[in-house]
Amino acid sequence: MSQDPPQTPEPSFELKRPKPMTARYPADEPPRRLAPPPPRKVVVLGALSAMAAATARLYAADKGRLILVARHEGRLQALADDLRARGAAQVEIETLDLAVEAASAAQRMRAWSETLGGLDHVLVFHGYLGDQAAASSDAAELARIIDVNFTSAALWCEAAAGVFRTQGRGALVAVSSVAGDRGRQSNYAYGAAKGGLALFVQGLAHSLAASNARAVALKPGFVDTPMTEGLKKGGPLWAKPEAIAEAVRRAAERGGPIQYAPGFWRWIMLAIRSAPAFVFHRTRL
Repeated sequence: MSQDPPQTPEPSFELKRPKPMTARYPADEPPRRLAPPPPRKVVVLGALSAMAAATARLYAADKGRLILVARHEGRLQALADDLRARGAAQVEIETLDLAVEAASAAQRMRAWSETLGGLDHVLVFHGYLGDQAAASSDAAELARIIDVNFTSAALWCEAAAGVFRTQGRGALVAVSSVAGDRGRQSNYAYGAAKGGLALFVQGLAHSLAASNARAVALKPGFVDTPMTEGLKKGGPLWAKPEAIAEAVRRAAERGGPIQYAPGFWRWIMLAIRSAPAFVFHRTRL
C-alpha cells in the first residue's frame, strides 16, 4: 500500500504596512537654504565696464562696501548712486586712469584698505581690446595694448597681493580672456597680454597660498559688451555681462587659480590648443 508523501506547508505571507514617510522638515518649517555670502569689502578696478558694473550690483545686493575706480567721474557717480539704491552699505569712487597711475598702485591699494577697514576682494576688470591691424605697424598702439592689459594690470594685482599678505586673507580676481590660450592672427597682441596676465596671476596664487589668500585669473569667452561692439554677435557662445558677473563672484569665493566663464570654454580652448599648427594655420581665427 503506497503512502502519500508528506505535505509541505504553504508559506504564509504577512503583509506589512509601509512605514509612513516622515518629512525632512516639520510642516511649518521651510527647507533650509544656503546662507548668502557675507557682506564684502571690495575694490573694483575698471568699474565702468559692463561686466564690472554687473558684478558690483551683486555685491551691493549683499550689502557690500565698495570702492569703484575708473576714468569718468560722472559715470562713476551714477553707478555709485545705483549701487546705494540696491543696498550697498558704502560706495566710494576714485577717478583714475589705471594704466597711467599703475606705478602708485601699492600706495593707493593700502589707502583703499584703510578706507574700508581691510579688503576682502579686489577685482581687476580694466582692459583694452585695441586694433591688431594698427598694432602691427604702429608701435604706440602695440605698446598700449600690452601696457593696459598686462603691465598695468600686473602692477595692480601685485598691489592687492601685498595687502592680502599683510592681513592674511583676501581674494583677487583678474579678468583675463580665452584669447590668451593660443595666439591667433586676429588679436595676438591682446591675446599675448591677457595670456601673460593669466600666467602672472597663477604664479601670484602660488605665492599667496601660505598666507591664506587667493588669486584667480578668470577667462571669459565672447561677452556682449561695448568692447565687442564691432563683432558679429549671437549664438550659444556669447554670454551676457550678468553671467560673467556671477562667475566673478563665485571665483572670488572659491575655486582654482584658472577659471573659465562660462565653464564650457575650458573644453573649447583645450581643443584649440591641441590642434596641430599645420591644421590651425589653415583657419581664419
